[in-house]
Amino acid sequence: MAAFQYLNGKTIVVSNVSEINSALVSVQPGDTLLMKSGTWTNAKIVFTANGTAANPVYLIAEYPGKVILNGTSTLRINGNYLVVKGLYFLDGYSSSGDVIEFRNGSSHLSNYCRLTDCAIVDYNPSDINTDYKWVSLYGSHNRVDHCYFKGKNHLGTTLVVWLSAQPNYHQIDSNYFAYRPSLNGLNGAETIRVGTSDWSMYDSYTTVEYNYFEECNGETEIISNKSCENVYRYNTFYECQGTLTLRHGNRCNVYGNFFLGGNVSNTGGIRIIGESHKVYNNYLTGLTGSGFRTAISIVDGIPNSPLNGYFQVKNAVVAFNTIVNNKYSIEIGSGKSSTQNMPPLNCVIADNIVESSHSPIINYVDQPDSMTYEGNIMYGASLGITNPVGIKLIDPMLHLADDSLWRPGSSSPAIDSASGYFPFVINDFDGQPRDSIKDIGCDQHSSAPVIIHPLKPADAGIDWDLTVTGIKVGGTKNQSINNFSLMQNYPNPFNPATKLSFVIGHSSFVSLKVYDALGREIETLVNEEKHAGVYRAEFDGSKYPSGIYYYRIAIHSDKIEAGNYSSVKKMILLK
Repeated sequence: MAAFQYLNGKTIVVSNVSEINSALVSVQPGDTLLMKSGTWTNAKIVFTANGTAANPVYLIAEYPGKVILNGTSTLRINGNYLVVKGLYFLDGYSSSGDVIEFRNGSSHLSNYCRLTDCAIVDYNPSDINTDYKWVSLYGSHNRVDHCYFKGKNHLGTTLVVWLSAQPNYHQIDSNYFAYRPSLNGLNGAETIRVGTSDWSMYDSYTTVEYNYFEECNGETEIISNKSCENVYRYNTFYECQGTLTLRHGNRCNVYGNFFLGGNVSNTGGIRIIGESHKVYNNYLTGLTGSGFRTAISIVDGIPNSPLNGYFQVKNAVVAFNTIVNNKYSIEIGSGKSSTQNMPPLNCVIADNIVESSHSPIINYVDQPDSMTYEGNIMYGASLGITNPVGIKLIDPMLHLADDSLWRPGSSSPAIDSASGYFPFVINDFDGQPRDSIKDIGCDQHSSAPVIIHPLKPADAGIDWDLTVTGIKVGGTKNQSINNFSLMQNYPNPFNPATKLSFVIGHSSFVSLKVYDALGREIETLVNEEKHAGVYRAEFDGSKYPSGIYYYRIAIHSDKIEAGNYSSVKKMILLK
């Protein structure tokens, strides 16, 4: 049976920054600082405390989204095992430093801290040339999840990971990044940047996953990788005029992402620079960008490149991707010039499906050195290169499936036809296991449950209602009250166990149950009266198969201000 744990500690209600500072003097692991609803103007919050893995210290809005920080409000998260939840930065700006920093000064960094279910919306200075970030991650093992970032219109990356001599192991997941307008060629308008040029040869081990990017158009680089050993997976890029760019650093993995361009101008895919990157199981369609914004762009390097230059691409693997209906599919040697003239070396392009009506399918700006093609199917337009060993010019027989994705039909030549030995390709882009003989492209023909899919706005971001340009932002919404909350499980996906946290605003009867994909109840984690507080349950999925599961909380209270509450969330068991 799953274990249930009450997070011991007291709840301290705070109404202003002074009360926060006073409470922090004596705060203990497991304590919660509950911020009263209202508008907090020019609030300079420094959340300094130390919790434990079992009992973090919490800074939580009384009602998610109803603690509004404006004016020049900022937040500094400083310590270990801290959680910030439910804050809303709206229509202000930072007069000094970044809006949220996981540190308090250069020598006080944060570790194992979390920013969740928070929003920063239109938090812009009057001058777009003013450079500050909205979120800066320092320290190690921190997490930013289920947040909403919308409308950053000035210089400075939306979210930055800053490196040190030691890997940081940060996690950036399940966030909704929206409406980053183009800054018309200005550099420094990325949505996410992991590292900097001067630290780019250091390992970061940051994971960026399950994020939804919509119209993130600030510059060519939506995500800018500037460090080593990072993972970018299961993200969805919707009508974004830029690319996921492996700008500096080596040995990164890019897989299971969806690039949905909608034929919008300048929409792009994946740009590769550096050594030993793996790009696989990605789905790219409707992209129109050329050059650096090509669906797959492999760049020429600079001899003896400085750290802020272009390192030669070496030993890259581009495999098992589906690249369909893009204006420009693959470009080799992007950026070639008299000084940038080192072509890609010892790279592999294998087992991809590329279909396009636009010629050429492969554009050689520079001739690669020892490029290997194997097991690819390319179709629709002229190939663009001669003697295509490792490329079959045949119809992959794709059809538009019920989920609006191009998939191989049952008689497709892509089925059971992959070449080469790629042991890291274990699943396909749906999360379905690959057979011993793999299919070409990102989709394995399988009857196994689909557990990964292109994200939609409701799949990421905050867990409270926020009306932006007529749409509702966030996932499951509170029904009648706001002082109860069910958090997203962590980790997710998980194997075999995951933790489910929730907040109880009043003494109430609480039921927390887990259901399989068919809606059948499989476990009851909580079924009893609980006092106000923060709780956590653990679900052990060791005896269950991989797949999608749901957990539902139902809360009943005789408090007039509380009423009834229920919320359902999805989680993925991936073995």
